[in-house]
Amino acid sequence: MVHFLLVIIYLAFISMGLPDSLLGSAWPAMYKEFGAPVSYAGIISMIIAAGTIFSSLQSGRLERWLGTGKVTAISVTVTAVALAGFSCSHSFSSLCLWAVPYGLGAGSVDASLNNYVALHYAGRHMNWLHCMWGLGASAGPYIMGYVLANGNGWGMGYRYIGILQAVLSIILISSLPLWNNTHNSGLVQDNNTTASEPLSLWQVIKIPGAKEIMVTFFCYCALEQTTGLWAGSYLVLDRGVSAENAAGFAGLFFMGITAGRALSGFLSAKLSDIEMIRLGQVIAFAGILMLFIPYSNITPLIGLAVTGFGCAPVYPCIIHSTPCYFGADKSQSMIGVQMASAYTGTCLMPFLSGLAVNRFSTALFPFYLVIILGLMVAMHERALEKVHNN
Repeated sequence: MVHFLLVIIYLAFISMGLPDSLLGSAWPAMYKEFGAPVSYAGIISMIIAAGTIFSSLQSGRLERWLGTGKVTAISVTVTAVALAGFSCSHSFSSLCLWAVPYGLGAGSVDASLNNYVALHYAGRHMNWLHCMWGLGASAGPYIMGYVLANGNGWGMGYRYIGILQAVLSIILISSLPLWNNTHNSGLVQDNNTTASEPLSLWQVIKIPGAKEIMVTFFCYCALEQTTGLWAGSYLVLDRGVSAENAAGFAGLFFMGITAGRALSGFLSAKLSDIEMIRLGQVIAFAGILMLFIPYSNITPLIGLAVTGFGCAPVYPCIIHSTPCYFGADKSQSMIGVQMASAYTGTCLMPFLSGLAVNRFSTALFPFYLVIILGLMVAMHERALEKVHNN
Protein backbone atom coordinates (compact mmCIF):
# COMPACT_ATOMS: atom_id res chain seq x y z
CA MET A 1 0.00 0.00 0.00
CA VAL A 2 2.91 2.33 0.68
CA HIS A 3 4.09 1.89 -2.91
CA PHE A 4 0.55 2.72 -4.03
CA LEU A 5 0.86 5.99 -2.07
CA LEU A 6 4.04 6.79 -3.98
CA VAL A 7 2.11 6.27 -7.23
CA ILE A 8 -0.55 8.69 -5.93
CA ILE A 9 2.13 11.28 -5.17
CA TYR A 10 3.53 10.87 -8.69
CA LEU A 11 0.05 11.46 -10.12
CA ALA A 12 -0.33 14.53 -7.89
CA PHE A 13 2.87 16.01 -9.34
CA ILE A 14 1.56 15.42 -12.88
CA SER A 15 -1.61 17.19 -11.80
CA MET A 16 0.36 20.20 -10.53
CA GLY A 17 2.10 20.55 -13.89
CA LEU A 18 -0.91 20.27 -16.20
CA PRO A 19 -2.39 23.74 -15.60
CA ASP A 20 0.93 25.58 -15.17
CA SER A 21 1.71 26.01 -18.86
CA LEU A 22 -1.83 26.32 -20.23
CA LEU A 23 -2.08 30.11 -20.11
CA GLY A 24 1.15 30.66 -22.04
CA SER A 25 0.19 28.20 -24.77
CA ALA A 26 -3.40 29.42 -25.11
CA TRP A 27 -2.82 33.16 -24.77
CA PRO A 28 -1.93 33.87 -28.43
CA ALA A 29 -5.45 32.66 -29.25
CA MET A 30 -7.14 34.11 -26.13
CA TYR A 31 -6.09 37.75 -26.11
CA LYS A 32 -7.57 38.51 -29.54
CA GLU A 33 -10.92 37.07 -28.49
CA PHE A 34 -11.04 39.32 -25.43
CA GLY A 35 -9.66 42.35 -27.24
CA ALA A 36 -6.91 42.62 -24.64
CA PRO A 37 -3.27 43.63 -25.16
CA VAL A 38 -0.83 40.73 -25.34
CA SER A 39 0.80 41.94 -22.10
CA TYR A 40 -2.39 41.22 -20.11
CA ALA A 41 -1.34 37.58 -19.74
CA GLY A 42 1.02 38.92 -17.09
CA ILE A 43 -1.93 40.25 -15.07
CA ILE A 44 -3.63 36.85 -14.95
CA SER A 45 -0.32 35.18 -14.13
CA MET A 46 0.22 37.70 -11.34
CA ILE A 47 -3.18 37.00 -9.77
CA ILE A 48 -2.59 33.25 -9.87
CA ALA A 49 0.84 33.70 -8.32
CA ALA A 50 -0.54 35.99 -5.58
CA GLY A 51 -2.88 33.19 -4.53
CA THR A 52 -0.06 30.67 -4.44
CA ILE A 53 2.08 33.04 -2.33
CA PHE A 54 -0.67 33.37 0.26
CA SER A 55 -1.44 29.65 0.43
CA SER A 56 2.26 28.70 0.50
CA LEU A 57 2.84 30.93 3.53
CA GLN A 58 -0.08 29.19 5.26
CA SER A 59 1.15 25.68 4.37
CA GLY A 60 2.81 25.07 7.74
CA ARG A 61 -0.42 25.75 9.64
CA LEU A 62 -2.55 23.81 7.15
CA GLU A 63 -0.14 20.88 7.35
CA ARG A 64 -0.44 20.67 11.15
CA TRP A 65 -4.22 21.06 11.01
CA LEU A 66 -5.17 18.78 8.11
CA GLY A 67 -2.10 16.71 7.17
CA THR A 68 -0.51 16.34 3.75
CA GLY A 69 -3.14 14.03 2.28
CA LYS A 70 -6.13 16.28 3.00
CA VAL A 71 -4.27 19.43 1.93
CA THR A 72 -3.39 17.75 -1.39
CA ALA A 73 -6.92 16.45 -2.05
CA ILE A 74 -8.59 19.78 -1.24
CA SER A 75 -6.11 21.79 -3.27
CA VAL A 76 -6.48 19.65 -6.41
CA THR A 77 -10.27 19.87 -6.12
CA VAL A 78 -10.15 23.67 -5.86
CA THR A 79 -7.87 23.79 -8.93
CA ALA A 80 -10.29 21.59 -10.91
CA VAL A 81 -13.15 23.98 -10.11
CA ALA A 82 -11.04 26.97 -11.15
CA LEU A 83 -10.15 25.34 -14.48
CA ALA A 84 -13.83 24.72 -15.15
CA GLY A 85 -14.41 28.40 -14.47
CA PHE A 86 -11.65 29.37 -16.90
CA SER A 87 -13.18 27.19 -19.62
CA CYS A 88 -16.52 29.01 -19.35
CA SER A 89 -15.13 32.55 -19.14
CA HIS A 90 -16.22 35.07 -21.75
CA SER A 91 -14.43 38.17 -20.47
CA PHE A 92 -11.01 39.14 -19.21
CA SER A 93 -12.46 40.12 -15.83
CA SER A 94 -13.95 36.64 -15.46
CA LEU A 95 -10.53 35.10 -16.07
CA CYS A 96 -9.10 37.33 -13.35
CA LEU A 97 -11.83 36.17 -10.93
CA TRP A 98 -11.19 32.47 -11.53
CA ALA A 99 -7.44 33.04 -11.28
CA VAL A 100 -7.87 33.52 -7.50
CA PRO A 101 -8.89 29.90 -6.61
CA TYR A 102 -6.56 28.72 -9.38
CA GLY A 103 -3.63 30.14 -7.39
CA LEU A 104 -4.90 29.24 -3.92
CA GLY A 105 -5.20 25.59 -4.92
CA ALA A 106 -1.65 25.43 -6.29
CA GLY A 107 0.35 26.91 -3.41
CA SER A 108 -0.59 24.64 -0.49
CA VAL A 109 -0.25 21.39 -2.42
CA ASP A 110 3.13 22.44 -3.78
CA ALA A 111 4.65 23.28 -0.39
CA SER A 112 3.10 20.33 1.45
CA LEU A 113 4.02 17.66 -1.10
CA ASN A 114 7.56 18.97 -1.55
CA ASN A 115 8.19 18.93 2.19
CA TYR A 116 6.66 15.46 2.52
CA VAL A 117 8.94 14.05 -0.17
CA ALA A 118 12.03 15.90 1.10
CA LEU A 119 11.53 14.34 4.54
CA HIS A 120 10.47 10.84 3.56
CA TYR A 121 12.06 9.92 0.23
CA ALA A 122 15.50 9.81 -1.40
CA GLY A 123 16.75 12.45 -3.81
CA ARG A 124 15.99 10.35 -6.88
CA HIS A 125 12.28 10.46 -6.04
CA MET A 126 12.36 14.25 -5.70
CA ASN A 127 13.83 14.54 -9.19
CA TRP A 128 11.51 11.94 -10.69
CA LEU A 129 8.47 13.47 -9.02
CA HIS A 130 9.36 16.86 -10.45
CA CYS A 131 9.89 15.04 -13.74
CA MET A 132 6.22 14.09 -13.44
CA TRP A 133 5.44 17.78 -12.96
CA GLY A 134 7.34 18.44 -16.20
CA LEU A 135 5.35 15.69 -17.91
CA GLY A 136 2.15 17.44 -16.90
CA ALA A 137 3.50 20.87 -17.90
CA SER A 138 4.61 19.43 -21.27
CA ALA A 139 1.25 17.75 -21.88
CA GLY A 140 -0.74 20.92 -21.20
CA PRO A 141 0.45 22.87 -24.27
CA TYR A 142 0.07 19.82 -26.53
CA ILE A 143 -3.48 19.25 -25.35
CA MET A 144 -4.22 22.92 -25.99
CA GLY A 145 -2.44 22.80 -29.37
CA TYR A 146 -4.45 19.70 -30.36
CA VAL A 147 -7.70 21.42 -29.39
CA LEU A 148 -6.86 24.59 -31.34
CA ALA A 149 -5.60 22.68 -34.39
CA ASN A 150 -8.91 20.80 -34.58
CA GLY A 151 -10.90 24.01 -34.72
CA ASN A 152 -12.12 24.02 -31.11
CA GLY A 153 -11.87 27.02 -28.80
CA TRP A 154 -9.24 27.39 -26.10
CA GLY A 155 -11.97 26.84 -23.48
CA MET A 156 -12.21 23.20 -24.52
CA GLY A 157 -8.51 22.76 -23.71
CA TYR A 158 -9.09 24.09 -20.18
CA ARG A 159 -12.12 21.82 -19.88
CA TYR A 160 -10.12 18.71 -20.72
CA ILE A 161 -7.48 19.56 -18.10
CA GLY A 162 -10.18 20.32 -15.54
CA ILE A 163 -11.72 16.88 -16.07
CA LEU A 164 -8.33 15.23 -15.50
CA GLN A 165 -7.91 17.25 -12.28
CA ALA A 166 -11.37 16.20 -11.08
CA VAL A 167 -10.57 12.52 -11.63
CA LEU A 168 -7.33 12.89 -9.68
CA SER A 169 -9.12 14.63 -6.82
CA ILE A 170 -11.40 11.58 -6.47
CA ILE A 171 -8.34 9.29 -6.39
CA LEU A 172 -6.66 11.48 -3.77
CA ILE A 173 -9.72 11.50 -1.54
CA SER A 174 -9.88 7.70 -1.67
CA SER A 175 -6.18 7.48 -0.71
CA LEU A 176 -6.39 9.55 2.50
CA PRO A 177 -5.97 6.57 4.89
CA LEU A 178 -2.56 5.78 3.34
CA TRP A 179 -0.82 9.07 4.21
CA ASN A 180 -0.21 8.20 7.88
CA ASN A 181 1.45 4.84 7.25
CA THR A 182 4.78 5.81 5.65
CA HIS A 183 6.71 5.40 8.91
CA ASN A 184 6.55 1.63 8.42
CA SER A 185 7.63 1.72 4.79
CA GLY A 186 11.39 1.62 5.11
CA LEU A 187 11.56 4.59 2.76
CA VAL A 188 11.88 7.29 5.39
CA GLN A 189 15.38 8.65 5.24
CA ASP A 190 15.26 11.22 8.06
CA ASN A 191 14.60 9.98 11.57
CA ASN A 192 14.42 13.47 13.03
CA THR A 193 11.16 14.67 11.51
CA THR A 194 9.39 15.80 14.66
CA ALA A 195 7.28 18.77 13.68
CA SER A 196 7.84 22.06 15.48
CA GLU A 197 5.55 25.05 15.74
CA PRO A 198 5.28 26.82 12.37
CA LEU A 199 7.79 29.64 12.05
CA SER A 200 6.77 33.14 11.11
CA LEU A 201 8.13 34.75 7.98
CA TRP A 202 10.38 36.97 10.10
CA GLN A 203 11.77 33.94 11.98
CA VAL A 204 12.56 32.18 8.71
CA ILE A 205 14.27 35.25 7.26
CA LYS A 206 16.64 35.39 10.25
CA ILE A 207 17.98 31.88 9.52
CA PRO A 208 21.47 32.15 7.91
CA GLY A 209 21.21 31.67 4.15
CA ALA A 210 17.42 31.91 4.11
CA LYS A 211 17.22 35.30 2.38
CA GLU A 212 19.62 34.22 -0.36
CA ILE A 213 17.81 30.94 -0.99
CA MET A 214 14.53 32.87 -1.16
CA VAL A 215 15.99 35.09 -3.90
CA THR A 216 17.27 31.95 -5.66
CA PHE A 217 13.74 30.53 -5.76
CA PHE A 218 12.41 33.91 -6.86
CA CYS A 219 14.80 33.92 -9.82
CA TYR A 220 14.24 30.29 -10.75
CA CYS A 221 10.46 30.66 -10.99
CA ALA A 222 10.84 34.02 -12.71
CA LEU A 223 12.91 32.27 -15.39
CA GLU A 224 10.71 29.19 -15.63
CA GLN A 225 7.34 30.90 -15.64
CA THR A 226 8.40 33.73 -17.93
CA THR A 227 9.67 31.18 -20.42
CA GLY A 228 6.47 29.17 -20.16
CA LEU A 229 4.30 32.26 -20.47
CA TRP A 230 6.12 34.16 -23.23
CA ALA A 231 7.87 31.47 -25.31
CA GLY A 232 4.76 31.00 -27.48
CA SER A 233 4.34 34.73 -28.05
CA TYR A 234 8.08 35.08 -28.75
CA LEU A 235 7.89 32.37 -31.41
CA VAL A 236 4.80 33.94 -33.01
CA LEU A 237 5.72 37.63 -32.86
CA ASP A 238 9.52 37.50 -33.24
CA ARG A 239 10.16 34.24 -35.13
CA GLY A 240 7.11 34.08 -37.40
CA VAL A 241 5.71 30.75 -36.16
CA SER A 242 1.93 30.27 -36.45
CA ALA A 243 -0.15 30.44 -33.24
CA GLU A 244 -1.27 26.81 -33.68
CA ASN A 245 2.31 25.49 -34.00
CA ALA A 246 3.65 27.79 -31.29
CA ALA A 247 1.17 26.36 -28.77
CA GLY A 248 2.88 22.99 -29.16
CA PHE A 249 6.44 24.27 -29.61
CA ALA A 250 6.23 26.23 -26.35
CA GLY A 251 6.00 22.84 -24.66
CA LEU A 252 9.57 22.03 -25.74
CA PHE A 253 10.83 23.94 -22.72
CA PHE A 254 8.79 21.73 -20.41
CA MET A 255 9.78 18.63 -22.38
CA GLY A 256 13.39 19.58 -21.66
CA ILE A 257 12.57 19.86 -17.96
CA THR A 258 10.83 16.49 -18.03
CA ALA A 259 13.72 14.69 -19.77
CA GLY A 260 16.28 16.43 -17.56
CA ARG A 261 14.55 15.40 -14.35
CA ALA A 262 14.21 11.81 -15.54
CA LEU A 263 17.98 11.72 -16.07
CA SER A 264 18.64 13.65 -12.85
CA GLY A 265 16.97 10.90 -10.86
CA PHE A 266 19.77 8.55 -11.94
CA LEU A 267 22.56 11.14 -11.70
CA SER A 268 21.57 12.05 -8.13
CA ALA A 269 23.00 8.69 -7.02
CA LYS A 270 26.44 9.87 -8.23
CA LEU A 271 26.32 13.64 -7.78
CA SER A 272 25.40 15.76 -4.77
CA ASP A 273 22.50 18.20 -4.81
CA ILE A 274 24.94 21.12 -5.16
CA GLU A 275 26.74 19.51 -8.11
CA MET A 276 23.41 18.83 -9.81
CA ILE A 277 22.30 22.44 -9.36
CA ARG A 278 25.53 23.89 -10.77
CA LEU A 279 25.51 21.53 -13.74
CA GLY A 280 21.94 22.50 -14.53
CA GLN A 281 22.73 26.21 -14.39
CA VAL A 282 25.54 25.82 -16.93
CA ILE A 283 23.30 23.88 -19.34
CA ALA A 284 20.48 26.43 -18.98
CA PHE A 285 22.90 29.22 -19.89
CA ALA A 286 23.90 27.33 -23.04
CA GLY A 287 20.25 26.93 -24.01
CA ILE A 288 19.47 30.62 -23.55
CA LEU A 289 22.45 31.55 -25.72
CA MET A 290 20.87 29.55 -28.56
CA LEU A 291 17.85 31.89 -28.50
CA PHE A 292 20.14 34.71 -29.67
CA ILE A 293 21.03 32.95 -32.94
CA PRO A 294 19.19 34.78 -35.76
CA TYR A 295 17.83 33.67 -39.16
CA SER A 296 16.64 30.25 -37.99
CA ASN A 297 13.37 28.86 -36.66
CA ILE A 298 15.10 25.68 -35.48
CA THR A 299 17.71 27.01 -33.05
CA PRO A 300 15.19 28.74 -30.74
CA LEU A 301 13.23 25.49 -30.52
CA ILE A 302 16.38 23.58 -29.57
CA GLY A 303 17.33 26.42 -27.23
CA LEU A 304 14.02 26.18 -25.38
CA ALA A 305 14.47 22.43 -24.92
CA VAL A 306 18.09 22.81 -23.72
CA THR A 307 17.14 25.61 -21.33
CA GLY A 308 14.46 23.39 -19.84
CA PHE A 309 16.93 20.50 -19.62
CA GLY A 310 19.28 22.72 -17.63
CA CYS A 311 16.54 24.01 -15.34
CA ALA A 312 15.50 20.44 -14.55
CA PRO A 313 17.59 19.62 -11.44
CA VAL A 314 17.71 23.10 -9.90
CA TYR A 315 14.31 23.33 -8.22
CA PRO A 316 14.00 19.75 -6.87
CA CYS A 317 17.61 19.59 -5.67
CA ILE A 318 17.35 22.83 -3.70
CA ILE A 319 14.13 21.60 -2.08
CA HIS A 320 15.60 18.19 -1.30
CA SER A 321 18.58 19.80 0.45
CA THR A 322 16.36 21.98 2.66
CA PRO A 323 15.99 19.59 5.64
CA CYS A 324 19.75 18.95 5.55
CA TYR A 325 20.75 22.63 5.48
CA PHE A 326 18.04 24.14 7.67
CA GLY A 327 16.85 21.21 9.82
CA ALA A 328 13.97 18.76 9.44
CA ASP A 329 12.02 20.53 12.19
CA LYS A 330 12.12 23.79 10.22
CA SER A 331 11.67 22.30 6.74
CA GLN A 332 7.89 22.78 6.36
CA SER A 333 8.08 26.46 7.29
CA MET A 334 11.24 26.92 5.24
CA ILE A 335 9.81 25.21 2.16
CA GLY A 336 6.57 27.16 2.54
CA VAL A 337 8.53 30.43 2.43
CA GLN A 338 10.64 29.12 -0.47
CA MET A 339 7.46 28.36 -2.40
CA ALA A 340 6.13 31.83 -1.57
CA SER A 341 9.39 33.36 -2.84
CA ALA A 342 9.20 31.24 -5.98
CA TYR A 343 5.67 32.37 -6.68
CA THR A 344 6.57 35.98 -5.97
CA GLY A 345 8.91 35.59 -8.92
CA THR A 346 6.04 34.03 -10.85
CA CYS A 347 3.78 36.88 -9.80
CA LEU A 348 5.96 39.88 -10.53
CA MET A 349 8.47 39.05 -13.23
CA PRO A 350 6.25 37.69 -16.03
CA PHE A 351 4.05 40.76 -15.52
CA LEU A 352 7.01 43.16 -15.64
CA SER A 353 8.44 41.37 -18.66
CA GLY A 354 5.00 41.66 -20.25
CA LEU A 355 5.13 45.42 -19.81
CA ALA A 356 8.54 45.42 -21.49
CA VAL A 357 7.18 43.28 -24.34
CA ASN A 358 4.23 45.63 -24.76
CA ARG A 359 6.46 48.74 -24.66
CA PHE A 360 9.38 47.43 -26.70
CA SER A 361 9.56 43.98 -28.33
CA THR A 362 9.48 40.24 -27.66
CA ALA A 363 13.11 40.31 -28.87
CA LEU A 364 14.01 41.27 -25.26
CA PHE A 365 12.91 37.81 -24.08
CA PRO A 366 16.36 36.06 -24.19
CA PHE A 367 18.14 39.09 -22.63
CA TYR A 368 15.77 38.92 -19.69
CA LEU A 369 16.47 35.21 -19.21
CA VAL A 370 20.25 35.75 -19.09
CA ILE A 371 19.95 38.43 -16.40
CA ILE A 372 17.65 36.35 -14.21
CA LEU A 373 19.84 33.26 -14.52
CA GLY A 374 22.94 35.23 -13.53
CA LEU A 375 21.26 36.57 -10.38
CA MET A 376 20.02 33.08 -9.49
CA VAL A 377 23.54 31.63 -9.70
CA ALA A 378 25.02 34.42 -7.55
CA MET A 379 22.37 34.09 -4.82
CA HIS A 380 22.62 30.32 -4.62
CA GLU A 381 26.39 30.44 -4.18
CA ARG A 382 25.99 33.11 -1.50
CA ALA A 383 23.41 30.97 0.34
CA LEU A 384 25.76 27.97 0.35
CA GLU A 385 28.53 30.10 1.76
CA LYS A 386 26.37 31.31 4.65
CA VAL A 387 24.98 27.85 5.45
CA HIS A 388 28.43 26.26 5.51
CA ASN A 389 29.87 29.06 7.65
CA ASN A 390 27.08 28.88 10.18
